[in-house]
Amino acid sequence: MPAIVGGENSQQKRAGLQQIQHESMSWPALYAQLAGANRHSTSLGKVWLSVLFIFRVMVLVVAAESVWGDEQSDFTCNTLQPGCENVCYDQFFPVSHIRLWCLQLVFVSTPTLLVATHVAYQNRKDKRRLLQASCRAGFLSSKGPDEELEALKKRRLPISGALWWTYACSLLFRLLFEGGFMYALYVVYDGFQMPRLVQCDQWPCPNLVDCFISRPTEKTVFTVFMATASSICMVLNMAELAYLVAKAVTRALSVRKEKKQKRRNQKLPVST
Repeated sequence: MPAIVGGENSQQKRAGLQQIQHESMSWPALYAQLAGANRHSTSLGKVWLSVLFIFRVMVLVVAAESVWGDEQSDFTCNTLQPGCENVCYDQFFPVSHIRLWCLQLVFVSTPTLLVATHVAYQNRKDKRRLLQASCRAGFLSSKGPDEELEALKKRRLPISGALWWTYACSLLFRLLFEGGFMYALYVVYDGFQMPRLVQCDQWPCPNLVDCFISRPTEKTVFTVFMATASSICMVLNMAELAYLVAKAVTRALSVRKEKKQKRRNQKLPVST
């Protein structure tokens, strides 16, 4: 029997290790998707992606998960009433910090996929147009169309027209998600500071019970760090949005100026 129990425990540990490795492999896959879409973004967008994965995802995976790993097991209350600790834990920790941050990162990263979808649709439309033009010209088997198709895959689309609106909407969604999750974190946990002692009087606790949180100072440091990194990402998003708006206004003014110049040149009398 001890050998069977030991074998079951080792299998459970291996299964848990495989699950952790599988979960850690999902972040590089997300990074690959975002990096492909970020190829068409501005310099500020590339900085945002670096901050997102270096200061948020890596810190979350490497350090924060180990800090909050003993969250429920080390939440102790000075009572032996069955169920009291679980009720008090649910009252003060309705959502885990780790799960809330993971949801935040997923929601914040999702709008970038809108840009990737728009770029893929534009490339597919241009590819279809190129193939139709090649068929009409009668040189489909030559090397010219193949080179043009390869250049079509590697090109970087300018942020203008419909792509400008898609990119601007993705930035607005990022800002809304960042602000919404930061507000939810502040409201749910009544601030970013983790208390050492909380008091609970929920049923089935017999009276007012004192409960103690493990490593509150370390958790406060990580919470403030993640909130600061989220604020930096919001500032980068606002700066990028302002840059896009300023660039669009400048482009519109230059086009209007060129049109006025053409009208003036057309109105000038032609000397003979």
